[in-house]
Amino acid sequence: MIMSRPSRQAGEFAVPVGTLILASTCAVIAMPLLAGCTDNTTTDSPAATASTDPRALTVQATDSECKLSATSAPSGTLTFAVTNGGQKVTEFYLYGEDGKRIIGEVENVGPGITRELVLKVEPGSYITACKPGMAGDGLRAPFSVSDSGEE
Repeated sequence: MIMSRPSRQAGEFAVPVGTLILASTCAVIAMPLLAGCTDNTTTDSPAATASTDPRALTVQATDSECKLSATSAPSGTLTFAVTNGGQKVTEFYLYGEDGKRIIGEVENVGPGITRELVLKVEPGSYITACKPGMAGDGLRAPFSVSDSGEE
């Protein structure tokens, strides 16, 4: 039996079924991959809010420096993100005004590591300290907390 092929009109072309299946499969696989190539940064992301939140502080600790992103903050829950850029294991402390009473601490921050210290702090005067090598009094600086009106 001889089968005839339907005639095509001007401008039409035939695409083999295998090609259509291959193209469809590639499109289905590629769509989720391409969706991952968008910029998903929003103002609600932790990275965006950390830079604008006065209670989210960064601490850049090295073997010879202890740099805070701010020397004051409003009272409430404070987050100190401590990054060790030095060669020695370090610690970070928030002391009371007397420099002896420990309000909070984060220990064993290895080189290249970031750890967070999260604590509720009342208005007052404090002292921050990074302790490279986890020894001695550390690199100290004054820190103040203003009254935010929150309990």
